[in-house]
Amino acid sequence: MKKYFLLLFVVFSCYSVQAQKVTVKARIDSTVMWIGNQTLMTFEVSQLPNQKVEMPLFSDSIVTGLQMVEPPKNDTLKSINGHIVVSQKYLVTAFKDSLIYIPPFPFICAGDTIWSNSLSLKVVQPFKIDTASHKIADIKPVMNTKFDWVGFLKTILLILLIVALLIIGYILIRKYWLNKPMFQSSAAKELLPPHVIALTELDKIKQEKPWQQGRIKEYHTRLTDVIRAYIEREFLIKSMEMTSEEILDHLSKLRSENKSAFMELKQILQLADLVKFAKWVPLTDENESSLNNAYSFVNETKVEVIEVEEEKPIDEVLPKRDVE
Repeated sequence: MKKYFLLLFVVFSCYSVQAQKVTVKARIDSTVMWIGNQTLMTFEVSQLPNQKVEMPLFSDSIVTGLQMVEPPKNDTLKSINGHIVVSQKYLVTAFKDSLIYIPPFPFICAGDTIWSNSLSLKVVQPFKIDTASHKIADIKPVMNTKFDWVGFLKTILLILLIVALLIIGYILIRKYWLNKPMFQSSAAKELLPPHVIALTELDKIKQEKPWQQGRIKEYHTRLTDVIRAYIEREFLIKSMEMTSEEILDHLSKLRSENKSAFMELKQILQLADLVKFAKWVPLTDENESSLNNAYSFVNETKVEVIEVEEEKPIDEVLPKRDVE
């Protein structure tokens, strides 16, 4: 009976030792590599999930002549027998024609040391170097990459999409925010007399009535812009770049020739300056007075071109008589 229990104890002890055993395996993807190429070296540690295994640490090379290209990457997989397999992968390269010996490395678990198997790597020079010519030779031939047509087309489509969105945005802002036509011919606009253009813009402002909607500053800005543009075309002065006082100084001759038009212009400009720069809130009558004065100023100072009809021959003007 005692022998039976002793046999069971030995079997379970062997099973427990086998179950807690840690194994380490080292492998390398290529045993022969051209100089300057890269290969993957892996350490695989089979252990229980609750076991802690200390792996060797490398700075920039595994051994002399075998350099690390990037930091190691760790991966963990579950095994069938309840173990886990921890993989530590190193991307390595070499730049010298030689046979590199990779010795076993220690892995420590609970005071025990487990050694990996040794490896070897043959680094081969693919061509002969003429040392007598003292010329610099490439380690690897130049690689010609294919043109990325897909990426190029994606870039072109992205640029076209951005341009289309900008155009659509410009049209929407011009039409719905600025209340202007989408496309406006400047050549056709210049053919119209200055007073016709100004009166058309004043009609738009009168129809919209922005001052009744609380847009006081916008109203006076648009109103003075129309008058400034009219003065610039009609009187040939750069009124769009001048202050209100400078405009009145340039039109001082108008004070004696047409005092009422001069005073109307002065009222429009001075009230607009108070609204834009002094945050003045004018009365409703003052807003309407500026618009009425703008109409009056344009009508009083406009120069109309009268087309003279060509004189017709006398025989075309007088009625023809029948000759008896």
